[in-house]
Amino acid sequence: MSFVKKIIDFVMEILETIAFVGSIFIVIYLFILQPNQVKGASMVPNLTEGDYIFTSKITYKFREMKKGDIVVFRSPTNLDIEFIKRIIGLPGDKVMVLGGDVFVNDIQLNESYIPLNTPLAHNGFLKNGIPITVPKEHIFVMGDNREVSSDSRIFGPIPISSLIGQVFYRYFPIGKIGSFKNPIN
Repeated sequence: MSFVKKIIDFVMEILETIAFVGSIFIVIYLFILQPNQVKGASMVPNLTEGDYIFTSKITYKFREMKKGDIVVFRSPTNLDIEFIKRIIGLPGDKVMVLGGDVFVNDIQLNESYIPLNTPLAHNGFLKNGIPITVPKEHIFVMGDNREVSSDSRIFGPIPISSLIGQVFYRYFPIGKIGSFKNPIN
């Protein structure tokens, strides 16, 4: 009987360890960070389809959002879909695209991190040469691959409440592992 008791004690210790580790994982996933996979080409060349990234859910509890941060947020048209884009304008900023160049508060952004100018859709929210002011509790976001990105140029500023967090680290593919530097700030 002693041998059976030892086996039961051993199995119980393993189950307790699994439950403990599982609990830690759930807390981290729900409140601290979450893994995401890049789907689509809207952030090329900086993020490509199939990249795996970590999104921090707590960054903005310790510091302000910055222009240039890459963020994950819920789509304004379908809350089940998550988008990955770059912050271009913060609340109160004046954003304008003129002839393919992006201006924030009348200053042209130096966007050396993207290969092309910024096109506008004919039926989109943002119109060429017409500035908009980002409302309180909203941000203006754009993908880095502006030719294919569905972003604030199309659907307007997004509520800060739809943010999931800031993208801070790519963990796959192995050749591209590393953190992200903010090219604007």
